[in-house]
Amino acid sequence: MSAPVLIIAAHDDWPTDRIVVELDKRGVEVFRMDTADFPQQLALAARIDQAQAWTGDLTTEHRTVELSRVGAVYYRAPGAFRFPKGMSGPEERFAACQARAGLGGVLSALECRWVNHPTAMARAEYKPVQLAAARACGLRIPATLITNRPDEVRAFAAEVGGPIVCKPVASPVLIEGGRLKTVYTRCLDDEDLEDLRGIDTTAHLFQAWAAKEYEVRLTIIGERMLAAAIHAGSVASYEDWRSDYSSLTYNTTEIPEPVASGVRRLMERLNLRYGAADFVVDPDGQWTFLEVNPCGQWDWIQQATGLPIVETIADELQGAL
Repeated sequence: MSAPVLIIAAHDDWPTDRIVVELDKRGVEVFRMDTADFPQQLALAARIDQAQAWTGDLTTEHRTVELSRVGAVYYRAPGAFRFPKGMSGPEERFAACQARAGLGGVLSALECRWVNHPTAMARAEYKPVQLAAARACGLRIPATLITNRPDEVRAFAAEVGGPIVCKPVASPVLIEGGRLKTVYTRCLDDEDLEDLRGIDTTAHLFQAWAAKEYEVRLTIIGERMLAAAIHAGSVASYEDWRSDYSSLTYNTTEIPEPVASGVRRLMERLNLRYGAADFVVDPDGQWTFLEVNPCGQWDWIQQATGLPIVETIADELQGAL
């Protein structure tokens, strides 16, 4: 019998459902959990001693998986722990800390195939880390400034000598007034540079504008790379394609070998087995690296292009790549 695959993801993450279905079709045993289930619907019992590494199990009302049998883990944005009602705020914070260190610690200690390990993801999510790693791996990157000093922004714009953009340093999604909002990449004009009030309130990321013929979403899974060219069909999507999905068109594309080699080195350096990388391709065919998301969306790219992303993730979890 093949080793079980442990899936750690939010219950409502429907792209993960597709991976579960694919693994089930292949006869692979799957144990799916959400950290939001712990400790009320998910129980942990684990032990270690001089004679053996971590053993024990994870148990729900309907299923159990032995920790020592787990062959691979697919980890993707699970929910926050949920505790019994009636606990005070300090009690909940204490319990969450213990759950993170206990359940999270035991899971992190599993010596198996990870897509991706949470500690690697946590480090790789820092854009400054990504950019430094991409540069060291031979990938072309845009000139970048991170600052909360308005004068530095103006000096950077003058040095670049062309358009610059402002984008979030971290996740572009926030909740305001009960509504989900996204902060998109924005080109700055002369008027923006004259009035930089608010820059000093937190860190902001500025980059030289990279001339683009089109963009590429490069999905990396193990040793495989699946590239989709993204063509903007509106002014808004040309600036940030996420702002106008309905105007986009797609096609599969080839990856220049120097780019592919650099990406391989980057993934090894960041210790990732999955990544959704974004590149700008200029009119001369040069690829410029923007970022790699270790938890990036992939399902819509598969639907738009037919690239076998879910199948390749399943291959990686089975150790077939």
